[in-house]
Amino acid sequence: MKKNVVIMFVLVAFLGASAPGRPAGGPGGGEMALIEQSIRDSIGWAKDKDFARLYAIIANDPDFLEVHPDGVVVKGFEEFRKAERIWKSADFRAIRYEIRDLRINLSKSGDVAWFFCLLDDINEWRGQPANWEDTRWTGVLEKREGHWIVVQQHFSFAAKD
Repeated sequence: MKKNVVIMFVLVAFLGASAPGRPAGGPGGGEMALIEQSIRDSIGWAKDKDFARLYAIIANDPDFLEVHPDGVVVKGFEEFRKAERIWKSADFRAIRYEIRDLRINLSKSGDVAWFFCLLDDINEWRGQPANWEDTRWTGVLEKREGHWIVVQQHFSFAAKD
């Protein structure tokens, strides 16, 4: 069973690396890895509460935009920072995250990228689950001064029947 899981992982990684929008080599190949790292870090920072990393990849300007599944719209970096009190709280604990079906597209100019994935963001608040599971996550990144910065992101849940 374990061998099958490893084979499946290698196969998925190989197919994903060569899928349209995710060049495995040639023009954009190295950029895709940098973009993916910024996407992962924009969620993964929470495990160690690495605010320096978070603020290095979120656009530090009034045009930043983030939409939550409950309809909350965060407009601008200063409004985004207001959540800091929650994340810094000892009551909040990031446990793990998983990104599935990540699709990244790079503009012809090479300085804008957009993505889609499914996200499980597993956390605790005061010892109770505080999760976003099977969350649809889309976003736009812009290359600024050599770094990929998230300028817009949208999280949503599929409607349940």
